[in-house]
Amino acid sequence: MGEEAPVLDIESSEENATIRNHGSVVDLYPLSSYYFGSRDAVRVKDEMISDRVVRLKSNYAAHGLRTCVEAVLLVELFKHPHVLVLQYRNSIFKLPGGRLRPGESDVDGLKRKLASKLSINESVLVPGLEVGECIGMWWRPNFETSMYPFLPPNVKHPKECLKLFLGRLALHQQFVVPKNFKLLAVPLCQIHENEKTYGPIISQIPKLLSKFSFNMMEI
Repeated sequence: MGEEAPVLDIESSEENATIRNHGSVVDLYPLSSYYFGSRDAVRVKDEMISDRVVRLKSNYAAHGLRTCVEAVLLVELFKHPHVLVLQYRNSIFKLPGGRLRPGESDVDGLKRKLASKLSINESVLVPGLEVGECIGMWWRPNFETSMYPFLPPNVKHPKECLKLFLGRLALHQQFVVPKNFKLLAVPLCQIHENEKTYGPIISQIPKLLSKFSFNMMEI
């Protein structure tokens, strides 16, 4: 004879599920609630792929593994999540972020890089921005352009690690970007698997965000 299945307390189960999933809810504010301005243009490193390879080799020789951090910042437009993406020369798309300094923590480094990319200057942090959890990691096994969302088992000394963090925006923030960049709000549906336009990492963001629920805030 089989054992009788226990009777579940549905109300209690739903309450526990709500508690477990609380951190998976992301509040999205309308794009119209943010201010976008511009400041002086900045010099862009790695104009050529060969330049990037040289810089990677130099950095690795001096400091070892290069660690970069980037932020996934979301806003609401037409009741759909949009990602804030930096555009350079009308064809290059990047997430705001950059390389950590030696000994710098992920969170402190990301806040510093967001200030340099999205604020008036590096000494002015983006107010109200909370750095959330790491939602993805990519590895560069060699001094090549390809990065992978896993570290191949035969690679003992990777050259670069890229971490994506979910950034939680507050209401009425200001974003000031260099004149040679544009800050675009791109819908998830346009980014999804669109590697040809946005590259292999940005195009995977919709999948990385699939575990989250979005709360469209009305103001």
